[in-house]
Amino acid sequence: MRLTGVPLQVTVVIVALIAIVATVRLAPRVAGGSPVKVLARLGLVLGCQLCVVLAVLDLVNASFDFYGSWGDLVGVGARTQNLGVPSTHTPAANQSALVTPDPTAPRYRMSAGQGRIDSVVIHGTRTLISEPAFVYLPPQYFAGSNRTRFPVIVAFTGYPGDAQNLITHLGLPKTVAQEIAAGRMPPAIVVMLRSTVAPPRDTECTDVPHGPQAETFFAQDVPTALASAYRTTTRAAGWGAMGDSTGGYCAAKLAMRHSDRYSVGVSLAGYYHALQDFTTGELYGHSKAYRDENDLLWRLRHLPPPPVSILLTTSRVGEKDYAQTRRFLALARPPMRVASITLPFGGHHFSTWRRELPPALQWLGARLAGGTPTGSFTGRPAGPGTSAVSGPGGRSLSVAKR
Repeated sequence: MRLTGVPLQVTVVIVALIAIVATVRLAPRVAGGSPVKVLARLGLVLGCQLCVVLAVLDLVNASFDFYGSWGDLVGVGARTQNLGVPSTHTPAANQSALVTPDPTAPRYRMSAGQGRIDSVVIHGTRTLISEPAFVYLPPQYFAGSNRTRFPVIVAFTGYPGDAQNLITHLGLPKTVAQEIAAGRMPPAIVVMLRSTVAPPRDTECTDVPHGPQAETFFAQDVPTALASAYRTTTRAAGWGAMGDSTGGYCAAKLAMRHSDRYSVGVSLAGYYHALQDFTTGELYGHSKAYRDENDLLWRLRHLPPPPVSILLTTSRVGEKDYAQTRRFLALARPPMRVASITLPFGGHHFSTWRRELPPALQWLGARLAGGTPTGSFTGRPAGPGTSAVSGPGGRSLSVAKR
């Protein structure tokens, strides 16, 4: 049974219900003060609680897709089963040794005229890391001259999520296709990745001393590999990064630390420094200097600002990063350009990020060079002052620009 499948959910719920009923019925039979009966009652209670907790954990995981497969859960890097509509397309990446088709990954088919999604594996020449990914190609990629090059958005999901969350939960390719069709952003290639390269370890897009070189993979290997397989722009001005939660931290960090590769970063409820715990292990080799270099607020205080544009999203109520986001906006200075989308309330989950996604894509598209708009796209680089970006349902989302 699949880890996120309905059969497993039904099974664990039924087992939990049976455990509750069994505990209620058997508890009177083991009443008494003898050691054996006390241990029996304790076993009933613990067994019942264990079944209920497992059922809740499975339902929560199925809802948010933290772990997409048993392999992801135990850390062997197994691929998820096909959760989408089978695609009849063969990835264009089969002509490249650095980006190869992934026959074991889910395949998704876009509606007619919305482009296509390739399921691939990206191979790093510098880091020797190979990571599964999904590549969205807009319909304009297949029209006109085959010499046209396109801007690129590298999108990261949070930890411990799978890249498919960006399709199934965030709806990123569908929203991008809608924004392109409406002329609110230029046609762009979107590459969807998970934010860790060594599951179940949370690498936080960091080059871990004597460990996974995640930052180098995303900053150098991924652009090189994609350029070998797709018609991507060669200009850093045409490359942007975006992500949610841990992926948002990765996107902002890559833009700030690698402005020669990424000129734009969008952080959907991301944070500004990585907390080390049992999921990360020691990320910085016990070096305070290296830890500071990966702290985005520290960088703004102590280093020259990079020539990039950063968009941050948060909520006044429901997100823990609101205060640090305000601090980031206050510290930023030219040539760095920053903006924010602030909701009055919204939790740390996909339903909030889906509300922020359309205006975030419009903002990002306005700052990507190398694309040709197909409609009434009129995006311009951010200027000083304060403006508003129209959000879903006609609501205005506050965008403070510096």
